[in-house]
Amino acid sequence: MSIDVTELVTVRSRHPEAVAEAAARRARRPLLDERGRLLIIAADHPARGALAVGGRKLAMGNRLDLLERLTLALSRPGVDGVLGTADILDDLLLLGALEHKVVIGSMNRGGLAGSVFELDDRFTGHRAEDIARLGFDAGKLLLRIDRSDAGSLSTLHAAARTVDEMAARRLPVFVEPFLCRRVDGRVTSDLGAEAVATSLAIASGLGGTSAYTWLKVPVAAAPEATERALAATTLPAVLLGGDVTADQDAVFGRWRAALRLPTVRGLVVGRALLYPPDGDVAKAVDTAVGLL
Repeated sequence: MSIDVTELVTVRSRHPEAVAEAAARRARRPLLDERGRLLIIAADHPARGALAVGGRKLAMGNRLDLLERLTLALSRPGVDGVLGTADILDDLLLLGALEHKVVIGSMNRGGLAGSVFELDDRFTGHRAEDIARLGFDAGKLLLRIDRSDAGSLSTLHAAARTVDEMAARRLPVFVEPFLCRRVDGRVTSDLGAEAVATSLAIASGLGGTSAYTWLKVPVAAAPEATERALAATTLPAVLLGGDVTADQDAVFGRWRAALRLPTVRGLVVGRALLYPPDGDVAKAVDTAVGLL
């Protein structure tokens, strides 16, 4: 899809109401289709100040390039939708790229990557009312918990209330929980089976009901570790993709194994599909579709 940035900026500057109009006329679909599976392309990284992909520090800092990759990925058969912040979803709405797609609004990102307040991740993205008003299909929140950082409590409390607000509107919310700690000043997530199981158990119990809660889960290097962790919950789960690695085949192999687990319903992947090592976005996306 060829994108004219000048035209996009002209619409934004002269007719800002066009975003709401595009959202109102967008053709919608159920969260799950007849396959009962989901492949969602994630693009909420820039708003948390995470622009690097592998060794390229500003890979996601070129918005035109990102939009071209996103529209290509969304055009591939078997791709169900996108997860993004308001700026990216607004662009995609104006480009007409979200017809018959699942649209998931990213809800929190006050805790910017690398900041001293990273774990006090107050909700500065989509609110439940925004997702409902725009006719989007779900929300997503990140829940990182460091037992030694008091900021985690603010995030935990905000997450619980957001689960309530989404459930009141009968909107699914994807919760991505981690137990983490600071190592040399950098927040590091514990991806061991025990830590992931604990984080899933905490996330599953948030709010007054879990009826609309989904979990977004990392995939461990060892398939049995992922299986042990997911045994902690009966909530539906999707697998997250993580950063780009040189051994893409190994990553696909781990996804394939985890997709066999009874609670897993699909994949939510960003950089690994949008910026594959060989640069072939369509090929990477089609391979992920094949895993489902």
